[in-house]
Amino acid sequence: MNALTPSVDQEVCFEPDEIIVSKTDTTGRITYANGVFGRVSGFTHQELMGAPHSILRHPDMPRCIFKLLWARLGEGHEVFAYVKNRTKSGAYYWAFAHATPNFDAAGQITGYHSSRRVPERRIVREVIAPLYAELLNIEQRAADRKQGLQDSYAALLDRIQEKGVGYDEFILSL
Repeated sequence: MNALTPSVDQEVCFEPDEIIVSKTDTTGRITYANGVFGRVSGFTHQELMGAPHSILRHPDMPRCIFKLLWARLGEGHEVFAYVKNRTKSGAYYWAFAHATPNFDAAGQITGYHSSRRVPERRIVREVIAPLYAELLNIEQRAADRKQGLQDSYAALLDRIQEKGVGYDEFILSL
């Protein structure tokens, strides 16, 4: 559906007091999307329900960010991340996401919940966009996709380690 829509250099914005909310099952298929999500992404409620959350994946996003996000969620941790998403029309929007696992009474992960807010523009412009461009470049210059993901993930972890903090502290200190 969205994979066929070429990306365009047109930003869609949402208001600072708005929150994009979605829930997924354990495989990343959307089970809930609020009205803000639909309006900003351009997808109808029917198009979103049951679709993989990756329907929003913008080609400017390095895969290593999602590897880190899904690994942390799978371990039961909450995750904060800056994400550039693609709309149905091919435009994009930046969001600061807070994703958390949902647990059943036995402590098993049953799905995920994500709330996304308007990110601070300075952080996106000065830190995140250049970092993501560097990581994407690492991914693209590798001999194959698997090696590219491994190389960019290692580069991301090195960058965080250079700061002498964990991932959460790195993101929340920006």
